[in-house]
Amino acid sequence: MADDLLERSLGHLLRRAYLLFTAADSREFVVLDALADQGGCSQQDLAERLGINRTIMVGLVDRLQAAGYVTRERNPANRRAYLLSLTDAGRRALGEMREEVAGHDLSVTAHLTPAERRRLNELLSRLLPEPGDAAVRSTGHLVAQAHHRLRRIGDGQLAELGLRTRHLGALLTLQRLAPCPQQELARRLDITEPGVAQIVDELVRAGLVVRGRDPDDRRRYALDLTGLGRERLAEVRRAMARIQAEVRGILGDEADDELRALLRKLLAG
Repeated sequence: MADDLLERSLGHLLRRAYLLFTAADSREFVVLDALADQGGCSQQDLAERLGINRTIMVGLVDRLQAAGYVTRERNPANRRAYLLSLTDAGRRALGEMREEVAGHDLSVTAHLTPAERRRLNELLSRLLPEPGDAAVRSTGHLVAQAHHRLRRIGDGQLAELGLRTRHLGALLTLQRLAPCPQQELARRLDITEPGVAQIVDELVRAGLVVRGRDPDDRRRYALDLTGLGRERLAEVRRAMARIQAEVRGILGDEADDELRALLRKLLAG
């Protein structure tokens, strides 16, 4: 079933874990943390990388710039886009935020044994482009970076279909539940309503999803797959298999299964 396929996906488990670690922290921290690893990043790319609605990202960057933590300059290669960089004040603020995050990190992983926490960090570190020493990084940081890398892997595999990783959950959920109210889709995917609205808009423009009237409540809209959307599902499943094969190639079969089990235990707590 489509929901089972989604629940088994390592990317889906990582996204849920990412939300768990960032739920109690400000999005400002998430943006600063990402910029510390990749300076000179475009505002649009950062929004897509972090899965933050573009309108919300504009407000976030406005606040960070006003606080003196971020500079925002026109991209000389594309005058319609902005490049973001962390200031010295931003780096100092990030250091203070990380101390708070470390306490949250221990709270989220409290029901894992010390050995399980170390193993989780080690396996997550293997998913990073430059693994480094897992012992010097927080679990939340490793989850975020592994989540971002799997998004990039997925985006690469889906590019020929004109899709992004963020579209997978919506398509698979609609296969099972359509016609489905947009609010229900947001709840199922653990995405804010503005966030899911952006995803749905993109799928509607691609001709894969249509907004119709909800048969149970004619006052509201419901979402359904178009004929083209249903045709694309077979290709989507093949792309997911390729993504999974690439991840298993990085981790190995046993480590991949072990990471899933540890993430499920983390999420169950």
